Amino acid sequence: MTTPPATPKKPIDPESLNVILATDCGSTTTKAILIEKIDGTYRQTYRGEAPTTVEEPAADVTVGVINAATEVGELAGRKLVDENGVLIRPSNGKDGCDIYISTSSAGGGLQMLVAGVVREMTGASAQRAALGAGAIVMDVLASNDKRKPHEQIQRIRDLRPDMILVSGGTDGGTTSHVVQIAELIAPAKPQPRFGGQYRMPVIYAGNKDAANLVADVFKHEVELSIVPNLRPTMERENLGPARDAIHDLFLEHVMAHAPGYEKLIAWADAPIMPTPGAVGEILQTIAKQDNINVVGVDIGGATTDVFSVFDGAFNRTVSANLGMSYSISNVCAEATLPKILRWVPFDCDERELRNRVKNKMIRPTTIPQTLDALMFEQAVSREALRLAYVQHRQFAVGLSGVQKQRTVGDAFAQQTGQSSLIDNMRLDLLVASGGVLSHAPRMVQTAMMLIDAFEPEGITRLAKDSIFMMPHLGVLAQVHPRAAMEVFQRDCLIYLGTCIAPKGTGKPGQPCCKYQFTGGIQALGEAKFGELLYWPLGIGETATVVLEPSRGFDVGSGPGKRHEAIIHGGTVGVIFDARGRSLTLPEDRRACQQQVQQWNRVVEMYP
Repeated sequence: MTTPPATPKKPIDPESLNVILATDCGSTTTKAILIEKIDGTYRQTYRGEAPTTVEEPAADVTVGVINAATEVGELAGRKLVDENGVLIRPSNGKDGCDIYISTSSAGGGLQMLVAGVVREMTGASAQRAALGAGAIVMDVLASNDKRKPHEQIQRIRDLRPDMILVSGGTDGGTTSHVVQIAELIAPAKPQPRFGGQYRMPVIYAGNKDAANLVADVFKHEVELSIVPNLRPTMERENLGPARDAIHDLFLEHVMAHAPGYEKLIAWADAPIMPTPGAVGEILQTIAKQDNINVVGVDIGGATTDVFSVFDGAFNRTVSANLGMSYSISNVCAEATLPKILRWVPFDCDERELRNRVKNKMIRPTTIPQTLDALMFEQAVSREALRLAYVQHRQFAVGLSGVQKQRTVGDAFAQQTGQSSLIDNMRLDLLVASGGVLSHAPRMVQTAMMLIDAFEPEGITRLAKDSIFMMPHLGVLAQVHPRAAMEVFQRDCLIYLGTCIAPKGTGKPGQPCCKYQFTGGIQALGEAKFGELLYWPLGIGETATVVLEPSRGFDVGSGPGKRHEAIIHGGTVGVIFDARGRSLTLPEDRRACQQQVQQWNRVVEMYP
C-alpha cells in the first residue's frame, strides 16, 4: 500500500569532494554555481545561468542545465560537459566535477492540496508540513471550512495538484472524521498536473487506527503512502515523516513526469529538492550551528516566501499574491496606494503611478530606468514585505488545541488567541533575497527596506544572499554540511551591518535611548524619538555598545533596563532606528514626505 522509497544514491565520501557543481532549475532561469576546495576551504568560484528549458521547443530541463554548466565551465577554464552533452564525473585534473546536485522549482514548483479534520489544528499542521517541504499550498480542506461537500469535491477536481496530504485525529482517537475526509477526496477522482497515465499521490499522515479504513476508501484509485501521524497527540507535532514522504514523491511522481526530469534525477548524485525546501534547509542549518534565531525572505515577481527559525522551530509561508511584477497590482490593492505613497518622498500623480504598476505587470522583466521609478518600486517592496511578514507571523503560532495552565495573571491579560512564535526582540539575523533586495543599486537601500518592512527590535544583524545561492547550499547541506556552511559564511551572505531599534513609542524629539560605542565606533550621545542615526562599521569590524533606554523603551534587557552587546559591521554599518515600534509615519502627506526625505539623507539612500 505504501510507495516504495526512491532508489538510493551511492554513498558519498564528503572528504573526497574537491569540485562541486550545483544547479537551481527555476521557472525561468537555471542557475549553476561551481564550488571548489581551495587550501582546505570550500569557496564558490564561478557562476553561470541559462534559460530553463522545461517547456517547448526544447521540453527537456537538462538542456538548460547543460547550457548553464557549459557557461560555468568556460568561465572556470574547466571542461564540465563532454561532446555528448553529459556532465563529466568524477573530476580529472582540469576537467569535470566530483558531484552534481540540484534543486528545482521549474514548471511552477511543487503544488499541493492538504486536508485535515479541523482547519485550525490538523489542517494547520498539514499546511506546515507541506510548506516546510517546499510546496505551494493550493487549498486546505477541513470538516469545518464552511463549504458544502459538493463544493469541496468540485474544488478538488478543479485544482489538479501534484499531490495530496491527508491528516486528522490523534493516535487512538475517533476514526470517523478522518475517514469522512477521505470519502470527499476519493469520489472527486483528482487528476495530477503532470502525466496522465499515473495515479494521484496521496500521503496519509493521520490517526494510525484509521489507516486501513482510509486505504479501503481509496482502494486503488490513488497511489497511497501511509506515514506516521503528524499530530500523534494534541501537544506534539511530528512533521518529519510527512515532509520526507513529500520529498520522495516529488522525485518519483512529480518530477519524473515533467519533461527531461527523469534524466536530471539520474544525473544528480543526491535527491533533488524543491527550491524553497532547500532554502529552508540552509537557514535551519545556520540557526542550529550558531544557536541563533533567523528570519529569511525571498521576494520574487509573483510570490514572497518568508522563512523563520525560532528556538529550533521552523516555519515557512508563501504569499502567493505578493510580488514585484506579476503580482504587483495585488500588493497595491492589499496595501492600498496611500500606504505605498508614505515611502515616496516626492509629489506624484496617482494615475501615473497606477500606469507604472500596470506596465510592470505586462512587462515583468523591466527594471527601473529613473530615480523616481526606483523609489516607487522600493516603496512597493516595503509594503509587499510587510504584508508577507504579517501573514507569516499569523501562521507561525503555537499548536492549536493544546490545553494550557492559566495563572491569575492570565485572567487580566488582554491578549486573545494564539501567540506567534516570532519575537522580533529575539531575532538575531535577518536575511534578504530576491531581485528588488539583492540587486538594489546601494546596499543601504536593501538594509532600509528590511528595517522598514520587518521592524526588527533590539539588536539585529542584517545580511543578503549575494547571488541567490541559498537553494544550492541547502541541498549541499544534505551531502556535505561543512562545505555548505563554509560557502554560506564566506561567499553567500553579504553582511550589511547591524540595526539597533528601541521598542516603544513616544513624542517626536523626546529622549529615547542613551548610547556609548567603543572599539570600531567611538560615539557617545542620546537618540531622540523619531530620528535615524548612522555610523560606518566595515565588514569584519566590531564595536561594543552600551545602551540605556528611557523609561518605556526596551533594547533587549527589558523596559528601561541597561543593555550591553558586541555588534558587527558590514557593507552599510550600524543604523540606530529610534523611530519607534510599531513604526508610524505622519498622516499629513507633506509632513510625511519631509520626514522620509530627512531619513533618506541621514543614511545616504539616494545621493
